[in-house]
Amino acid sequence: MYFTSLRWKSTRVVLWLLLTCCLQPSLAQQLQQSNRYELPLSRDEHFYEIIPAQDHGVYLYRRLASHPNDQLELIKLDTVFHEDWKGYLPVDRKLLLMGKKTDNDFLYLLFRYYDYTRNDFQVVALDHSNGKFLVHVIRNFIPFAPSEFQVTKNGVLIGGYYNHVPVVMYYSFATHKSKILPGLANETGELTQIKLYPDATFDVVICARNFEGQKTVWLKNYDADGNLQNNFALRPETGKHLIFARSMKTTDNTQLIAGVYGARNSEYSRGLFLAAIDEKGDEKVRYYGYGDLENFFKYMKAKREARVKERIQRRKIKGKKIKFNYRFLVHEIVPYNNQYVLLGEAFYPHYTTVSSGYGAFGNPYFNGSMIRDGRIFDGYQYTHAVVMGFDHQGRLLWDNSFEINDVRTYTLEQFVKLEVKKDKIVLLYLFENQLRTKIIQNNEVLEGKTFEPIRTHASNEIVKRDQSDINKLEYWYNGYFYAYGVQEITGPSGKRRVFYINKITYQ
Repeated sequence: MYFTSLRWKSTRVVLWLLLTCCLQPSLAQQLQQSNRYELPLSRDEHFYEIIPAQDHGVYLYRRLASHPNDQLELIKLDTVFHEDWKGYLPVDRKLLLMGKKTDNDFLYLLFRYYDYTRNDFQVVALDHSNGKFLVHVIRNFIPFAPSEFQVTKNGVLIGGYYNHVPVVMYYSFATHKSKILPGLANETGELTQIKLYPDATFDVVICARNFEGQKTVWLKNYDADGNLQNNFALRPETGKHLIFARSMKTTDNTQLIAGVYGARNSEYSRGLFLAAIDEKGDEKVRYYGYGDLENFFKYMKAKREARVKERIQRRKIKGKKIKFNYRFLVHEIVPYNNQYVLLGEAFYPHYTTVSSGYGAFGNPYFNGSMIRDGRIFDGYQYTHAVVMGFDHQGRLLWDNSFEINDVRTYTLEQFVKLEVKKDKIVLLYLFENQLRTKIIQNNEVLEGKTFEPIRTHASNEIVKRDQSDINKLEYWYNGYFYAYGVQEITGPSGKRRVFYINKITYQ
């Protein structure tokens, strides 16, 4: 380990504070964009990525090629987008940035070697206040690519796969030693979550087959030093396979696990399950097929939804169920009043038949494996988000949905975000420089989908909508979100291309 400082360089930036928001009358006291930050970008200049640091602000970063090492340009902003500091972190050209996390004191950056000539990891810890940093070299003897990165007050957790087998490494800040966590599956499986708790204990959630060949959820509890405390697997019903799951603990220390289930070896799910495990280890798993949910098909046009529900009702009269198949990801479980809310999104892979040259230009992630039956993978088409409320025992109380059928992406990620208020839940996402918002209260819709443009410096400026540059909405702190991306703006003073961040909240 060693200490050093960033190389400082002054910069001129354009910082706009939107002191007033000229919102539509119906949204005047609701959706607010209180601050804005802009950096001018030339046509070929690489844009920035954002790392949230809760109430410490945000980091902007981008990698710059230089000699003899590359540099990671870092800009630290506070919560109103004043620049705290800017610097350049030297990075070995052979290192690839794989993970970013923050806590109360530091920004942590995880690096690994591109070509696996060395299996060791490097974790850089940067002080929020001044940019001074400490490098941890983490010894590793298993060549695996990280897919999960978490930081506790005691150490670092790095998760990934070795020959399709889930692996999680724990590195201690106190001893500077690393180890592979005990109790992980020795067979093929999927590492779906590393869940942290305030006391530095954590869970590892893995979906893998049990001894009967049935796919299920394995939940492993560890203490703050990475020692295995509990290791158990859910016992699903015969014929049901648990495909994917998320976990959390309630205030009464009940373990809640929510995810999707389906048929054997299927890529599609048939519904969602909610499992509750009490302190004694007693479990109860409840299953909800997509046809059992009241508002799951609200994303469809009214006539199509009516036909689907009529089919469901006819089958119920005959004592049968319709099996619907969806690709669905559960993203998060959050407390809400005296219940818990699950948020997930449905999607499907979209393929197109075009010339062979399309893959190279239309899809930045194109490779030969994306060709199926002469068709080329053209992104994941999102259909809708589903919100479900349930009690401490995992019993379903209500469900609702939010249509998002205008979004297609080449990487699976969470688009719809939620903000829980005392008497309502706000659902929102960003698409083509517009915030799409829906307000619900349990299974009721208080306010249908509304559209709010991302505000620029002046109300008479026009933002180009059909641009391919990145635009995202992410969680920040205390009910605040931030939207960021690249905009091409035309106004009275001419045209400009900028990287922007807007601070957003719902009041």
